[in-house]
Amino acid sequence: MSSETGRRFYILPFDHRGSIEKELLELTTEPDADERARISSLKSIIYAGFRQAVAGGAPKDACGVLVDEEFGAGIARSAKAAGYTLAMPVEQTGRQEFEFEYGDQFGAHIEAFDPTFAKVLLRYNPDGDPQLNGRQEAKLARLTSWLRDHHRDLLLELLVPATEAQLGQVDGDRDAYDRTLRPALIVRALAALQDAGVEPRIWKVEGLDDSADCERVVAQARRAGRDDVECVVLGRGADRARVTDWLQEAEPVPGYIGFAVGRTIWENVLREHLHGRLEPAAASERIADEYRRLIDVYAAAADATPAA
Repeated sequence: MSSETGRRFYILPFDHRGSIEKELLELTTEPDADERARISSLKSIIYAGFRQAVAGGAPKDACGVLVDEEFGAGIARSAKAAGYTLAMPVEQTGRQEFEFEYGDQFGAHIEAFDPTFAKVLLRYNPDGDPQLNGRQEAKLARLTSWLRDHHRDLLLELLVPATEAQLGQVDGDRDAYDRTLRPALIVRALAALQDAGVEPRIWKVEGLDDSADCERVVAQARRAGRDDVECVVLGRGADRARVTDWLQEAEPVPGYIGFAVGRTIWENVLREHLHGRLEPAAASERIADEYRRLIDVYAAAADATPAA
């Protein structure tokens, strides 16, 4: 199950909760019943676009959705029934420290929906607060153990936010941090998490500007016999041109199998819908087009890669 054998994985994430509330709907308080229904309707527009993309030729066996229980329970059940790859988050939204959304009941919620992957968004810098890192390692090791015991897989979305000291090394230039410091920090983060007993089936990794860095990430992800572990590129809300560059750097690297790109695909479309410029059906069609366009980018990069 690797890119060497042609496996592909194109996941459309829309498990976003806090960002939709604050950035799209500009809410300053907890959503009321009407606002919650509106968030669910936005996710339904995205899901309709996903289904249109598959109906229009996107490879069903490679495509999947990442959606939350809070606002997308019906979508999750629909995706599962339709045979799509389903990933669902287990973390609380908007937290700097990973916490289980449902506390000690996280396992019951996973079993109730039976997703292909349990997903965690983790903010982790190996040079960050050691106590914070240790707490997160312990919780993720607990999740890894539970998933292993229940024959389930982990999709781990790793963000490596810069420390103040690291930003100081690049004069506060976050793009320079991304280019010069973050690649090595990702590799170190993977090593530290593995040593702590955290074992994802798929690492969802921030985009890298050099395929050599992608190779180093895969080498770490697969160290010590972890040959079935794979990586995908996450979009991080970047514009399409930047995401395209990341996909083209990652695709030739054995062990990278695709992407998990959400806001790049649907955020601007939903803004237009919310401002009355797009009806729901037109918004879904635009999302389908954007999703398929990125799939085509990845496929085109594969076609341009010489056979091994």
